[in-house]
Amino acid sequence: MRQFLPFVALASALAVPAAAQGTGPYTIAETGQSFAKLDDALMAVRGRDVTVLIAPGTYHDCAVQQAGHVTFKAQQPGSVIFDGTTCEGKAALVLRGEGSTVDGIVFRGMRVEDGNGAGIRIELGDLTVTNSMFLDSQEGILGATDQPTRIRIDHSTFAGLGQCDETPDCAHSVYLATHGSVTITNSRFERGRGGHYVKIRAPRVAITNNSFDDTQGRKTNYAIDLPEGGTGRIADNVFVQGTHKENWTGFIVVAAEAHKFSAAGLQVEGNTASLAPGQDKHPAFVANASGDRMAIGQNRLGAGIKPYETR
Repeated sequence: MRQFLPFVALASALAVPAAAQGTGPYTIAETGQSFAKLDDALMAVRGRDVTVLIAPGTYHDCAVQQAGHVTFKAQQPGSVIFDGTTCEGKAALVLRGEGSTVDGIVFRGMRVEDGNGAGIRIELGDLTVTNSMFLDSQEGILGATDQPTRIRIDHSTFAGLGQCDETPDCAHSVYLATHGSVTITNSRFERGRGGHYVKIRAPRVAITNNSFDDTQGRKTNYAIDLPEGGTGRIADNVFVQGTHKENWTGFIVVAAEAHKFSAAGLQVEGNTASLAPGQDKHPAFVANASGDRMAIGQNRLGAGIKPYETR
């Protein structure tokens, strides 16, 4: 089986000491100004397109982006940790500007009363997340908009996320809704704690070259849930379904809640899926409730996995 490793090492990320820059750890790359609080940096450049460079450290801080295109970039990938602090009872970064990029940042320990504590909450604008980690929180990335936004996640790790016990509705590792597109590439999902690993309400998806390792998951559901349908491509991923499932019936499930988006032509090919030792159920690799004709290609499926079923 192919091994998928994050671009940042977890051990080194958690060992970085707190930042101690007298002028403040948040620096606007375009001006050289530094700030003690991330919100102060954003307010100082409100409406402009800027990059905020973040010094190595562990931060109990959060911020709300209100305007402009902002890149939040760790000076050293994996050395910046946002630990347990949320804004507006939502997330460490609440994003509602024109666009956002998050690069090389670790988010961990996010919990809020409504059960949706996230590293990133996207409310407006396009979003690119790269080289980042989301650990031991209720949610990794959460967001919903009726705009045609484009969301891209690449070379990132999601571990110890999700819940279905703290609130009536479940939280998930990634939960996104948009009338645009969601792309997830070269990323790792593991050790889920409830809900789905990826849940997307969007007309178009591209989920390729990722690893979904559920061997240490607890009370998890599907690896990929497209609850309202959707088309695009799911390819070249590696899936392992664990033994401690809340819902084991499918790896990839399409239109289980509604048929809002066409799933016609959704390509599912080149994936590898297996059951962890001790998993004696017989899930479907693809379960389709849309009634649309999908493009199911060749996938390498282990013993006990049904290639396809309609619901």
